[in-house]
Formats: sequence, structure tokens, C-alpha cells
Amino acid sequence: MIVFCGYGNSDLTVNVPALPGPGSRVQALGIRRHDGGMGANAATAAARMGADARFAGVVGPDLLSTAFLDGLGAQGVDVAWTSRRGHLTTAVILVTPDGERSVISQDDDVTEEHVAEVVRSLSRAGGGWLYLDGYRFPWAAPLLAGAPALRTVVDMDGCESAEAAEAALSVAEHAIIGRTQAERLIGQGAGAAAVSHRTHLLVTDGAHGWRLHTPAGDTLAGAAIDVRVQDATGAGDCFVGCYLAELERGAEPVDAARFAAVAAGLSCTAPGARAGLPDRAAVAGYLAGGGTP
Repeated sequence: MIVFCGYGNSDLTVNVPALPGPGSRVQALGIRRHDGGMGANAATAAARMGADARFAGVVGPDLLSTAFLDGLGAQGVDVAWTSRRGHLTTAVILVTPDGERSVISQDDDVTEEHVAEVVRSLSRAGGGWLYLDGYRFPWAAPLLAGAPALRTVVDMDGCESAEAAEAALSVAEHAIIGRTQAERLIGQGAGAAAVSHRTHLLVTDGAHGWRLHTPAGDTLAGAAIDVRVQDATGAGDCFVGCYLAELERGAEPVDAARFAAVAAGLSCTAPGARAGLPDRAAVAGYLAGGGTP
């Protein structure tokens, strides 16, 4: 079981010829609404890999939230642990023709009390994998430190300070962070941080691949795949969800990272955060074909 406690969004995707600068005005090439959100996207990616994925975010009691949860259920994600005592957040995503994007997002209603209840529920269920994003730190760290039955993966996107990053690393069995953010929050000491916190620290760098730092002090690297990018929205979420799904299946972290990198690359070949999410057969076929989608 993998419980994804994090963002669920209604994404408003606006295709633009170029990202606007201060005071500028651009004409939209297209506007579409998609379901999204870091936690919900990662849960969907894991479910498409065959994992027992459960979304434990917070949405509202409204019809749009119902449709959002129905969409997750149709992808095989269990939504029974989702709270409906808040609201479904909106994200505005600007996407350029080469697939680059900028995101404007809202805070959600995943509170300390909600995370504590999810931790208790997962512990009562016998434990399992728990996904959290970096926006929940540093306050989430004490909640996880007292729950040894949980195996925690933190997507450190959202850690806004070195203190938050330190707190996330202190409780994460696995942590995933983008290269730019790693340089800002951890500096050049990613390998040392993995050893000192006894965690697997996976640094991703988009088209430049990834680097895995292990608790034993080893550093392993892998490449991204070469695809025609339509929209990179949600590629990082896909990576995290598929990485977690492979860990749950018993894969070694380096093999899980290689698998997740293929899935994330394939996810960029369609618009929106979820339309391009591959299933296990697609990723396996790409790997078996020596790099042919």
C-alpha cells in the first residue's frame, strides 16, 4: 500500500507562445482544464504501474471535487482516505511550444491535523509507504518520527528553507529533489546529506538525467530518455509515483530510478499532467526495445 498525502488540483493549462515577462501581454494559443496536483498525479502514476495507490489529500464537497475523485478512481486510485472538508485548489499552468512551463498554484487544506490522522490510519492498517511533499515540512517531521511502521518518501519540491529540507531528510527513507533546489538548500553536500541522514537522496535534473546518493556513500547516475516534449507538466510527479511503485514491488532504488526516468520521459509526450502517463507495459516495452517508444 502506498498512501499519497498531498496536493490535488484542478489545473487550468494555458498554452502561450512564450512565458510573459513583467508588464507584458501574450495571446493564449489554447486553454484547457485538466485534473492535477503533485500528490494526485503521483498516485495516478503509481496506480498505472499496478501499485495499490491511495490518495489522502483534501478536496471539497462540491461537484468539481466529486468529478476529480471519480477521475482518480477510474485510474485505479483508492480515494477512501481523501477528506472532503476543504476545497479543491486551482493551479494555472503556462506552457510554451517547447513544453516548458510556469505554475501558479494555491495552498491546499492538508493541515498538520490531517497528516496526523493519515499517519494514524496507515499505522492502524499495519503500515506501508507514505508520500508527502516538501510543503509539509518542517512541521510534519515529528509526526513521522513517532511512526516506525511507515516507510516515508518525500518529494522535496515545496521545501522553502534549509530548515525544511533538513527536517524532511531526517525522516525520509527516500527523498527526491530537483538539482536547482538541491543546490540552493543542500549545496554541494548531497552525498554527505544522504550518509548523515541514512536516506536515499535522488537528485533529478530534467533532460540531464538523475543522480542517486545512497546511505552507504555511493553515487549512481542515469540518463533521461530522448522524446519529443509536448508538455513537461507532472513529469516530476510521474517520476516519484513510478519510483515508489517500483520500490513497493521490491526493486533496488537504482533500478527504480531507471524505470521511473523512462516513465517520466514518456509522460511528456502528451498535454496535461496525466494524459501521457504510461502504464507498466509501455515502460517495459520501451526498455525491451532498447529505447524505442
